[in-house]
Amino acid sequence: MHELYVWPFADAVKAGVASVMCSYNLVNNSDACGNSYLLNHVLKSELGFQGYVMSDWQATMSGVSSILAGLDMTMAGDIRFGDGLSYFGPNLTIAVLNGTVPQWRLDDMAVRILAGWYLVDGDVQVPSPNFQSWTLDTFGAVHAHVGPTWGTGLVNQHVDVRREHGRLIREIGAASTVLLKNVRGTLPLNNTARLTAVFGEDAASNPNGPNGCRNHACDIGTLAVGWGSGQASSPYLISPDAAIQHEVVSRFGSYESITNNSALTQISALARRVNDVAGVCLVFSNADSGEGFANVDGNYGDRKNLTLWQGADAVITNVSAACNNTILVIHSVGAVELEQYKENPNITAILWAGLPGKLGELIKSYFLTDTSSGEQSGYAIADVLYGRVNPGAKLPFTMGRKRSDYGTDVLYTPNQEVPQFNFQEGVFIDYRGFDQRNVTPVYEFGFGMSYTTFEYSDLTVEKLNVVEYKPTTGVSGPAPTYGIINNDTSAHTFPQNITRVPLYIYPWLNNTNLRDAYGAANYGDNSFIPLNALDGSSFSCPPSSGPNGGNPGLWDILYHIRVNVTNTGPIVGDEVAQLYLSLGGPYDPKIVLRGFERVRIDAGKTVQITFPLARRDVANWDTETQDWVISEYEKKVFVGSSSRDLPLSTVLE
Repeated sequence: MHELYVWPFADAVKAGVASVMCSYNLVNNSDACGNSYLLNHVLKSELGFQGYVMSDWQATMSGVSSILAGLDMTMAGDIRFGDGLSYFGPNLTIAVLNGTVPQWRLDDMAVRILAGWYLVDGDVQVPSPNFQSWTLDTFGAVHAHVGPTWGTGLVNQHVDVRREHGRLIREIGAASTVLLKNVRGTLPLNNTARLTAVFGEDAASNPNGPNGCRNHACDIGTLAVGWGSGQASSPYLISPDAAIQHEVVSRFGSYESITNNSALTQISALARRVNDVAGVCLVFSNADSGEGFANVDGNYGDRKNLTLWQGADAVITNVSAACNNTILVIHSVGAVELEQYKENPNITAILWAGLPGKLGELIKSYFLTDTSSGEQSGYAIADVLYGRVNPGAKLPFTMGRKRSDYGTDVLYTPNQEVPQFNFQEGVFIDYRGFDQRNVTPVYEFGFGMSYTTFEYSDLTVEKLNVVEYKPTTGVSGPAPTYGIINNDTSAHTFPQNITRVPLYIYPWLNNTNLRDAYGAANYGDNSFIPLNALDGSSFSCPPSSGPNGGNPGLWDILYHIRVNVTNTGPIVGDEVAQLYLSLGGPYDPKIVLRGFERVRIDAGKTVQITFPLARRDVANWDTETQDWVISEYEKKVFVGSSSRDLPLSTVLE
């Protein structure tokens, strides 16, 4: 848990994140949003998180139990959408008044939420909401779940806040496209082909419109974003078919496309014509996934396979059999089975374009980026195909030959009443697992080609003088309280001067008698409250703990690793230099990624890159001391262009 899954949360806390969301799943048979070890101990104590924890929507499974376990905010408030019930709301009021939730915990919840609010300048006056997320209609019910009886009016003002964001979306889409194969300098295209042909449903527009499927829960046309409640609607969507057609015909070239994957006879005929005139064939394919509340072709959220969707394999087979200059473009949510296409001599280039609308978090190096709805998808891929952008992105996962190469799999059907998955792979996920089992991938983690070439040289290590690591000791001191709670229940009944809207969650009581206000038979039962859960006196500080990210010594920079990268090719290009570390122990992965940096280098020029290595980068989690320790095993750094192309290495002192 510490060496793998907690790692990015520590980064987020260190960066000053205001809130953390807990999820739906159980951890060791305890709801994640009610797991005190995760929320109170690891997140708030070890990592020193000072913001608030909110539940995912409908992931709150209890009231007092979850509150005492560290949940600060329940979202969206009701237990199920629109049921008017809540584990918090008036139940929290009752729990505070009868002492089941102590005042220090209530105050802690409020302070954490308000601290996050002030951190992001929440005290600055902002406009009132101008949209309603439940409908795109301009006019409708003011209270969506309640209905028109309680008022109708303007609910969506359709404010356009885009400005020229499309420029950045296009830039990021191209910058995050990975070049996997490029033989005989197939790419970039020079737009002089006598005939350019595009094949595949993934190249086309959805005939129902870019937002024609609710929550994008379908795979029709080109894939720009996965499905689920986190999807974004597109103001427009430029398909690859439209963009490449414009590219070709604007120079008065010949262009044809077939975007019906069932038209195999026509597809083969067109591919032969392209081949006869030495043209270029481009095949578009995809693989989708999303949130588990929707089923797309038997895929409930997670994919049930690693194959391409929309019947794309048949299209690729037919085109490549007839056309010896076939370029394959893939829009996918993750790894797909590509070995047969990598080895096919008629497939001369492969581009992985991910999800141009939702590839992951935007990070400074563009290792993998994009957080838009992908409306510039077609233009972005055209920029790479025709050389206006030199691809420089790298794969954020390993592509194996078959599913078994990955060493683990998703759980497709429940194996018990409460599904159980034991994570027996430990820390050996993705490239770590491939290395451990000595499995050769089709394309390794961190792989990505360019239209130019790079060379690595002069790896040096600077060891810095830092103070010795000191485990945190002492106690926290008592939990503070603010003000005095009025225990007169009549002060907390529903106000007479407020109109009660049905289904809304209010904190007020409907009865001055707490038992009657609670309205359930088990009022007064506190057998579920763990020993000392109400004790706010103090607790012993974990050795690894500290404010905002844990023990400050973990973030001390111990080494500066420097390397020179030279562009040995003919054009300017981006390279993502990657640093991996061997921790040396018998149960450690062969290597772990500890740094990467994307740099733009002019042809013939050299750039020096510096990687900082912090104490936590070279440490392991010790289960006995419950702290990070640096083992006696030899530590070695490797630098190169992918997890399996690391030409430079040196041992750390």
